[in-house]
Amino acid sequence: MRLAHLESVSSCCVTQLYKQPHSSQPRIMEMFCLLWLLVSLVRLSPALPVSQEPQQSETPATVEMATGDLVPTHFPARRAAQVALHYLNTRHGSPFRVFGLQQVHKAKAEDVGTGGRKYSLDFSVTDYGSSGSVLQCSADVLFPRTEKHSPPEVQLRSENLQQLSSSSEEEEAFYQKYISPDSAISVHDIPDSYGNISQDMKPFWHLARVAASFIMLRESSENTEYNMAQVANVTQQETSEKQLMLKYHVLLHDFVSQEIVHWKLLSSWSPDGGVRVLETEWQPKCPHATKPPLAN
Repeated sequence: MRLAHLESVSSCCVTQLYKQPHSSQPRIMEMFCLLWLLVSLVRLSPALPVSQEPQQSETPATVEMATGDLVPTHFPARRAAQVALHYLNTRHGSPFRVFGLQQVHKAKAEDVGTGGRKYSLDFSVTDYGSSGSVLQCSADVLFPRTEKHSPPEVQLRSENLQQLSSSSEEEEAFYQKYISPDSAISVHDIPDSYGNISQDMKPFWHLARVAASFIMLRESSENTEYNMAQVANVTQQETSEKQLMLKYHVLLHDFVSQEIVHWKLLSSWSPDGGVRVLETEWQPKCPHATKPPLAN
């Protein structure tokens, strides 16, 4: 809203520039340049992670948010299902198993007093790893109302979850190949600028999706919808533990704000231990920024 207003003012200045006498044009040009610089700064300034934002008072849009049965294809239902998806990936994701939202079949929302807003969902997900199977799920997603941001609380149910706990032969072979220091990898841009991911890099992409799900779950609110857009780089770290240790720089896309948010994270994985996220660090777009502006 603020950005649109600034752009409108800049456009107006350009129009007025050509209507003024020649002697007045340098001053108007100076004003236009200052306004355009301000617009550019607004575009480049990333918002704080939700977990670091100060508590804001409720807006009319928050108060009037729909309750009861929801249209499954609309944003409120899809957003809550995306949170449940992040939760599923943190619990059952691996180099050869990562889930994507296929369809929301049924959704409803209810206020639970001062506790927050709870969404009850029936939805299906697709395993984008090696199997391509479809999993039917149901979930309750609670967005708490707290003074500071709290991650959503998720209760997930599926009859097929138990069979997902065992590691596969593919996972064991992948682990044995890359646990050796001689096979350490360092790669940029997954996928590349043409949207391609090589077969060898797909397990590292899946691991990034799973590790990023820990961040996306933690940062999600009723006003966000996160997905991972790209792995800017991944570097395998040396470790004495029997884990693959991977340092990622990932780009997360918030569908609501259209913001691309940069995070660095350190994660580990083994067939027995699963994916763990050991460190996370939010990255401002401007390398000289010490504190980004607050999100609206």
